[in-house]
Amino acid sequence: MEDQQKLNELINEINAYNQQGELIRQQIELIQSSIAEVDALSNTLDDLNGEKAIEAFVPVGAGSFIKGELKDTDEIIISIGAGYAIKKDAEGAKAIIAGQRKDLEDSLDKMLANLQQVTDIIATLQGQAQQIQAAAQGGITGY
Repeated sequence: MEDQQKLNELINEINAYNQQGELIRQQIELIQSSIAEVDALSNTLDDLNGEKAIEAFVPVGAGSFIKGELKDTDEIIISIGAGYAIKKDAEGAKAIIAGQRKDLEDSLDKMLANLQQVTDIIATLQGQAQQIQAAAQGGITGY
């Protein structure tokens, strides 16, 4: 009976770590999505480099766009977080974007390390659970 209680505790612990791992995976996906957005912005700024005006589709809501012309592509309003934005030239904006990408990569590295720790813990707990099950089955067949 003591083995069954220990096995149940291990199963509960494994389930908790599985949930934690799933949350970490979701955070990783969000960070990867943010990195892709930052990369897209950087590529767009590279494409606009030196252009005085460029034709583009402008979002107007509900997934709809209107063809328009972007003027003064040398000035960019860029988000710096916490609801604040500043005006920068293309090079200044690229520097901010590079910093944001670095921060995202650092966060991604930490999340991947956390996921690896959780995965290692789950593997250890599963091994312990299998040992208890094997011992219990050995005890039953021994009678």
